[in-house]
Amino acid sequence: MKARVLKIHPKDNVLVALTNLKKGEVIEHDGNNYTLVDDVDAKHKFFMADMKAGDSVYMYGVLVGKIQFDVPKGGRMTTDNTKHAADPYSYRAVKYDWHAPDVSKFAGRTFNGYKRSDGRVGTANYWLFLPTVFCENRNLDVIREALHNELGYAVTDKYKSYAKSLVDAFKDGVDLSSVDITALEPDPKQRRVFKNIDGIKFLNHQMGCGGTRQDAKTLGELLAAYSDHPNVGGITILSLGCQNLQVQDYLKYLKERNPGFDKPLYVFEQQQSQSEEQLVAEAIRKTFEGLVELNKIERTPAPLSELCVGVKCGGSDGFSGISANPAVGYCADLLVGLGAKVLLAEFPELCGAEQELIDRSVDEATANKFITLMRNYDELAHKVGSGFHMNPSPGNIKDGLITDAIKSTGAAKKGGTSPVVDVLDYTEKVKKPGLSLVCTPGNDVEATTGKTASGSTLILFTTGLGTPTGNPVCPTIKVATNSSLAKRMKDIIDIDTGGIIEGEKTIEQMGEEILEYCIKAASGEIIPKAVQLNQDDFIPWKRGVSL
Repeated sequence: MKARVLKIHPKDNVLVALTNLKKGEVIEHDGNNYTLVDDVDAKHKFFMADMKAGDSVYMYGVLVGKIQFDVPKGGRMTTDNTKHAADPYSYRAVKYDWHAPDVSKFAGRTFNGYKRSDGRVGTANYWLFLPTVFCENRNLDVIREALHNELGYAVTDKYKSYAKSLVDAFKDGVDLSSVDITALEPDPKQRRVFKNIDGIKFLNHQMGCGGTRQDAKTLGELLAAYSDHPNVGGITILSLGCQNLQVQDYLKYLKERNPGFDKPLYVFEQQQSQSEEQLVAEAIRKTFEGLVELNKIERTPAPLSELCVGVKCGGSDGFSGISANPAVGYCADLLVGLGAKVLLAEFPELCGAEQELIDRSVDEATANKFITLMRNYDELAHKVGSGFHMNPSPGNIKDGLITDAIKSTGAAKKGGTSPVVDVLDYTEKVKKPGLSLVCTPGNDVEATTGKTASGSTLILFTTGLGTPTGNPVCPTIKVATNSSLAKRMKDIIDIDTGGIIEGEKTIEQMGEEILEYCIKAASGEIIPKAVQLNQDDFIPWKRGVSL
C-alpha cells in the first residue's frame, strides 16, 4: 500500500503529505496518530506536535523555520505560521567519511564524445556565434535565420505551417479551431547538411557596453569560457568596435583560460567593414568554410570519467527534495565514484545546507572560500533590502516550499553526498574530479549559464512544476519529480522520478536509470527535449543581486 505521509529525517517535527489529505482525517505514522486540523494538499507539511510561537521547525534534520504563533498538532505549515530560519555556519575541523556507492555496474563503460586537442571530451559539437555587444544582436538574428533554415537546424517549421494553415482557413471562411497543429509535421526535406555538427548556436545578450567596466570584464570571461567549452568546436565573433568589451580583451581572457586554445575563431568588426551586407555575407561564408572542416571530427569512445555533469533544479515543488533531487544526487555520487566531475551551483539555494557542505569540504581553504562567497553574496542582497530568505517563488510556495531553508536543503540533495573537492567563483573553470560548488544565482537561466561556463557538458535539471529551460551548448536533461507533470508536459520532460513517490522505485534505482540516460545523451543516441526544441537560454550574471 502506498504511504500517505513521509518523515524525511528522524529529527524532523513535520510530516510531508504524499497525497491530498482532508481536515479531520486521522493519519497513522510510525505507531502514532495525527488528527488533521486543516486540509493538507500533497507536497505540503503538517506538524507532529503542538507548536508554540518561537519554536523551531526541522526538516531534513536541520532548522528550516520558526513558528510565528501557536499551531496545534496536525496543523498545516503555511507562510503565515512559519518563517525562514537557518542555523549559523562556520568552519570546524571534522573528518568526513564518505561511503561511495557500488559503481561496478558502470565500470569500464564509455560514451561516444568529441575529443578536443587538450584532451577534454565534449558530449556535442557546436559552432558558436558570439556578439561582444548587444548592438550586434540583429546581425546574429539575420545569420541565425539563414543558417538554421538552410543547414537543417530550424525547429519552427510546424509553427510556420500552422500559421499558414490558419491564414488559408481564414481566407476560405473555415472555422479556425478546426486547424490541428498536431497533424502538421516539419518539412521532411529539412535535414542536416553536416552530420557531425549538432548545431549552430547564437549567444545573444544585452551587455558589452553602457554598463560598468566590471560587467564588461565578466562578460568577456563568460564568452571566453563558452568559446573554450568542450562542446564547442568553432567560434565566430561579431563586434561593433567601440564597445566596452573590446575584442582584444576577450582574446586575452581566452588565452588566460586556455593558453593552448587552437579552435577556429573568426572575428568580424562592423565599424571596419564596407557595409552591413558585406559583414554578414563574409561571416556566413567564413563560418561555412569552418563548418566543412569541423564536420570531419567524429565521435569516439571516452571513459565516463571525462563527463562533467551540472545538477540544477527549477520550478521546484514539495517533492523535489524527496524524489528527483535525491535520485540525481545518487547519480552524482555514481559519477564521482567513476572519477567524473559534478557541479552544484545556485548559492541562494544552499541557504540552510551550508554547514553540511562545509563539513564535507576536503580542506579548510575550500570551506573558507565557500563561506566567503556565500556571506558576501547574502550581504549584498541584504544591502538592497532582500536576502536569501526571499528566494522561493510563488510557484514554489504554492507547491509546498514554504521557506528558503526548506527549498535549499531539498535542493542540495541533487549534489549527492560526496566530499566537496573545490569551490568555483562565477566562470571559474572546473579542474578537479569530484563535486565542486559553483557560485551562481538560483535563477534558472543565470545558473545554467554559469554552470556551463565552468565546464558542464551535461546538465541534469529537476523540476516539479515544469520549465522549458535549456542551454545553447550544454544538453539539458529534464527530470520530473512527479508522474503527473511528466505526463502533462511530456514535450519538455525526459525522465520521470514519480515512481519514488508512488513507492514503485527506490532512489538508487532511479539514480542508475538517470546515469544510463546521461550516457546515451552524451553519446548522441538520445536527444534531450530542450535540445530538440532549440531551448537556447543564455543570461549573463552582472554580479548584482539575483536570487
